[in-house]
Amino acid sequence: MDNLFNNTQVAFSLKSDTELDRAYFLFKMIDNQPLVRIGTAVTNFAIKAKLPVEGLIRATVFDHFCGGINEDDCVPVVDKMYSKGVSSVLDYSVEGKEDEAHFDDAMQIALKIIDFAKEKKSIPFVVFKPTGFGRFELYEKLGEQQQLNSDELKEWNRVEARFEKVCKAAFENDIALLIDAEESWMQDAADDLVTKMMRKYNTNKAIVFNTLQMYRWDRLDYLKKLHELAKVEGFYIGMKLVRGAYMEKENARADEKGFATPICISKEATDENYDAAVRYMIENIKTMAIFAGTHNESSTYYLMHLMQEKEIKNKDPRIWFGQLYGMSDNISFNLAAKEYNVAKYLPFGPVKDVMPYLIRRAEENTSVAGQTSRELSMIKTERKRRKESKQ
Repeated sequence: MDNLFNNTQVAFSLKSDTELDRAYFLFKMIDNQPLVRIGTAVTNFAIKAKLPVEGLIRATVFDHFCGGINEDDCVPVVDKMYSKGVSSVLDYSVEGKEDEAHFDDAMQIALKIIDFAKEKKSIPFVVFKPTGFGRFELYEKLGEQQQLNSDELKEWNRVEARFEKVCKAAFENDIALLIDAEESWMQDAADDLVTKMMRKYNTNKAIVFNTLQMYRWDRLDYLKKLHELAKVEGFYIGMKLVRGAYMEKENARADEKGFATPICISKEATDENYDAAVRYMIENIKTMAIFAGTHNESSTYYLMHLMQEKEIKNKDPRIWFGQLYGMSDNISFNLAAKEYNVAKYLPFGPVKDVMPYLIRRAEENTSVAGQTSRELSMIKTERKRRKESKQ
C-alpha cells in the first residue's frame, strides 16, 4: 500500500503529452518564489488595466487549475474525471465580492449546482464559503460577541436565510454540502451558524459539513465539544478536515495584535493535529462523516490504514478523500483506482474574477515545503516513462 501514490501512469492517465508539458511549465514557475511574486503583480496590473490577457491566462494557469467559466463549461472535465472514478466538487471561486447582490448571486449559484448535481452521480457535493453569503465584518463582529445594530441584525438575518435555503435544498435533494472555513477571527460566527444547520438537517446522516483547519491548535477540542453536543441532541457530524490556507495572514495578525497565534507551533504539530482529528472521527464514524481534504501522502495512508484496521470498506459513503483539481493527481487517481471515494475540488467562474483565488493557490504552493517539488518530480517521472515507452 505504501508506494501506491508513485504510479504516475495511473496518476496522469487523463493528461495528453501537451497537458503534461503545460503542468511541468506551471509548476516550474510556481517553484520560484520571486517569479510568483512578479507574476502575481503583473497579472493583477494587466487585469486592472483591462489588457487583453484573459486568453493567455485561460490557456495556461486557468485551464490547469479550473474547470471552466460556468458549471456547463465544467461538464467535459467532470465527465472525464468520473470515467476514472474521480468525482467533482464544483467550487464557485469568485472571492472578495461584498455586496448583497453578489451574496444573492452566490446563493443562486449554489442552488443551481444542487439542481445540477442531483442528476449527476459524478457531483456528490456542493460547496460554498461563508463570506460568499455575507460580509466578513459581520461574522467578525458576531464572533467577538459585539452587539449588532438594527441594520446589521437585518443583514445577518439575510445571511442566515441564505444558509437555510441552500441547506434545505441540499437536504431535500440528498446532496452533501461542504461549507468552507476561513480566517479564525470570523470563524466562530460561521461555526455557530453551521452547527445550527447540522442540528436541523443532519438528523439521519451527515448532509451539512463544516470545515476544520487543523493548523489551528484548538480545532480538535472544538470537534470533541461538538461531538458531545451531537450526542445529547442526536445529530450527525459532517466535517471536512484540511490543514489550512491562511497561515501567514493568521500569524501576521497575531503579531500585530500582540496575542498568541492560533496556528500550531510547527508543521509537525499541524500534521499530528490533523491525524488526531482523522483518528477521532474514524473512532466515532457511526455518527460522523469525514471529507479528508489533503495533499499529504502520509495522512492519506494513515486514513487508509485506519479504515483497514476498523474493517471499513473502501467505498464506505461516510469517508471521502479530496484534493484540488490540477494538483496531487498521484493521490486522487490512484485512490480511485483502488475504489476509494475521491472528489476533486473543481474551481470555476469568470477568468478575471477567479484570479484572486488562483493567485492565493500559487502563493500557498510556494509556502508549503515540498508540495511543488513533489508535483514536478511526478511529472518528470511520467514524461520519462512516456518517452521510453515510445522508443
